[in-house]
Amino acid sequence: MAQDDPTRDSAPDLQILGDQITLQPRSYVEARRDDGQEEPLMHNMARFRSEPLQFLREVSLYVSGTGWRAYDKVIGQPIFYSGFSEHIRNAVVSAPLLQTRISQLADKRLEVEEQEGWFQKDEKDFITKKAQRRAVIEAGIREVAEKMTNDMICKFESKTFIRGAYYLVTQLLTRAYHQGIHVSSEEVLRLRKVAEVAEAKKQSIIFLPSHRSHVDYVSMQLICYRLGLALPVVVAGDNLNFPVVGSFLQHAGAMWIRRSFGNDTLYTTLVQAYIDTLLQGGYNFECFIEGGRSRTGKLLPPKFGILSFILDSLLSGRVEDAIICPVSTQYDKVIETEDYVTELLGVPKKKENLADFLSGGSSVLSLRLGRVDVRFHEPWSLRRYIDEQLTKLTISPDTLRLDVRSPENAAIKQKLLRTMGYKVLSDINNVSVVMPTALIGTVLLTLRGRGVGMSELMRRIEWLIARVGAKGGRVAHFGNAPLSDVVERGLDVLGKDLVGVVQGLAEPTYYAVDRFQLSFYRNMTIHLFISEALISASMYTRVKLGGGPAHQEISYSTLREQVLFLSSLFRGEFIFPGEGLAANLEKTLVGLESDRVLDLKRDEQGSILSIGLANEERAAGRENYDFYCFLIWPFIESTWLAAVSLMGLTPPLELKDGDAIWIDVTKAQNTAQLLGKTLYHQGDLSYFEAVNKETLKNSYQRFEEEGIIYVVKSKDSKIPPRLRLASEWMPSRDPTKSGALQSSGRLWNFIERIASSRREGKNRRDGATVSTRVLRLADTLGAKMFEEATSPESKAEAKLNNEEAVKLKRVVKAERRRRRLEGRAHL
Repeated sequence: MAQDDPTRDSAPDLQILGDQITLQPRSYVEARRDDGQEEPLMHNMARFRSEPLQFLREVSLYVSGTGWRAYDKVIGQPIFYSGFSEHIRNAVVSAPLLQTRISQLADKRLEVEEQEGWFQKDEKDFITKKAQRRAVIEAGIREVAEKMTNDMICKFESKTFIRGAYYLVTQLLTRAYHQGIHVSSEEVLRLRKVAEVAEAKKQSIIFLPSHRSHVDYVSMQLICYRLGLALPVVVAGDNLNFPVVGSFLQHAGAMWIRRSFGNDTLYTTLVQAYIDTLLQGGYNFECFIEGGRSRTGKLLPPKFGILSFILDSLLSGRVEDAIICPVSTQYDKVIETEDYVTELLGVPKKKENLADFLSGGSSVLSLRLGRVDVRFHEPWSLRRYIDEQLTKLTISPDTLRLDVRSPENAAIKQKLLRTMGYKVLSDINNVSVVMPTALIGTVLLTLRGRGVGMSELMRRIEWLIARVGAKGGRVAHFGNAPLSDVVERGLDVLGKDLVGVVQGLAEPTYYAVDRFQLSFYRNMTIHLFISEALISASMYTRVKLGGGPAHQEISYSTLREQVLFLSSLFRGEFIFPGEGLAANLEKTLVGLESDRVLDLKRDEQGSILSIGLANEERAAGRENYDFYCFLIWPFIESTWLAAVSLMGLTPPLELKDGDAIWIDVTKAQNTAQLLGKTLYHQGDLSYFEAVNKETLKNSYQRFEEEGIIYVVKSKDSKIPPRLRLASEWMPSRDPTKSGALQSSGRLWNFIERIASSRREGKNRRDGATVSTRVLRLADTLGAKMFEEATSPESKAEAKLNNEEAVKLKRVVKAERRRRRLEGRAHL
């Protein structure tokens, strides 16, 4: 195994567990303990009853600050001193940007009051009265701004507090993740050097981590504290700002922001001024590139809200430069996966509160969830990146005035934001490690049988590890421990609720108990094989027809068209290689040929003519080809389901002005999920995970981007976003009295094209009645939505007002123009 270990040349890991940092060559994994004893470093909390005096002495070392615990010699700008919050608050409130906004808001209010007759221009003291009123308005706005600022900013006030907080949180975290936090020694040393240079230049390091758990920001703060780096200010949603916990987090690094800013220009400017202040002062900063936590295990598309503030700080010239550091955080097991499954199945997310926090925290203490693995990409200069991108756009960075508002500048900023967001995601994927649980989950969900013996499980994991290494990925677990120990440890961490074992057979047989929850861990590997998966699913349009090898061959042009279609379909779902479709397709095909999964036929010039399964792959029972298909099939199934649900947006024949009726977006997506659950239990859907809310939402987002559906958002926050099918995609109905939906037309052809890559087999009933049955069900559920939309309670929301109709026409026209000019593949 040592020869094939893809981590053999990697730098040693550092394990942070309690007080100690341990060097672990090549991601060493300790041998399993069978004595039932806890890790030695867990004794800090275990000794309270047996050695209370010793326990109190340990705590006092943190509170008083002894050695590294003092957190005195920190690389970065001064934090944790009395008056820090006041200093930051004063800087934000006095920022020219905010003062200008306050003056503008005061002017607007004065205009309104003047129109309402508060002032008369012919009065003798008109100017004096107006000036006095302006002063009163500005003072009022300033008072509101100060209150907002105080509620928002992080409060690095006390070293005694942060020492005690570090001790408390470390003990809690290492109770749950008993193998601690692992980082790469090479990456940490590089990060410290970058931090030293940034400190000298008074520049901020902006950490942009992936987000799978609430533990993400805890682990980052612990790493920075233990390694002597200035703690970053962490952007956090104010849903976590509940009594006791909110104040604790704010003093440990959290800055609270609203989940939605709406049209509040004062608040928006306040956030910008605060971020300017932090970056101008060289304070480290952290925000999650995906926005919220990923409920599916893979990276989410980037959210551009906070990124746009950061970019604006530099483009405006208010900040000279900042250092970007993408961060990957991986887990043996994520604490929240059970909650994620219930949310993905449509159960509303429960609002955070203190009681749940305390009860959840106490239950976490008894868990043994393995380890947390944090990897830091090589940091890069944001200023240099911006200049490089502008040069690529044939724009001279020196002559461009991006601080001036114009449609052209807005387009440039949007392009910069998009390229930056996806670069960060790509960087995160590049440094991510694959955990043992992800390997196990991936193998169990990509096998055709019900279960697998240990020897076969080990063989497929060995194959997968080799493929991860060949794709430039890294595995987190190899070193001196044998693979059998690693797999056993992974199975222990996943637990019997996710992976079961049947004893009393010729050999113990392992099987997926909760496929939905296990898919979270499978999705942690899919980014490595997305190109192979898309090619395999595109080939499946011919492979599923059966027959001999010649009958299953597919021409290069046909394959390319289907790969292009699927790539466009999943544009918002996956992060694709940046070299372009043609280059990536050829490269991936050659790789699959080298692995003897595919055979390529070429002409005399070496151009690929056709593709088929290799004889070696057929002899092996298609196991490697099937592996790639199994990775992508649940997503194809989910997108097919979303597309089928659109058929239900066809207005019933008896409904007058049906084309003018708009449906609540959330109701439409919930109906799609209900349709999927029904189809799964009736045998027309192969994967229950295909009904997950996130993938359905992503599909609806893609349909909106492509103009298949229109979505309108009202200025009135009480009216939810609404949608309807675009007229050119509207299916036809049987003109007879039945009015049944017909399986024809543009939308149906689109559904059929997705279906051509769907899995077929014993888990799904196929036949001539399928399309009729599925359409009837979609139509029945759709009719209920139209009935609710036209009820007296909802009638006002079901139709657009004149302003919304005009805005929609303008948006549709602009979107059509954008799609024409974009030069990208479309559905």
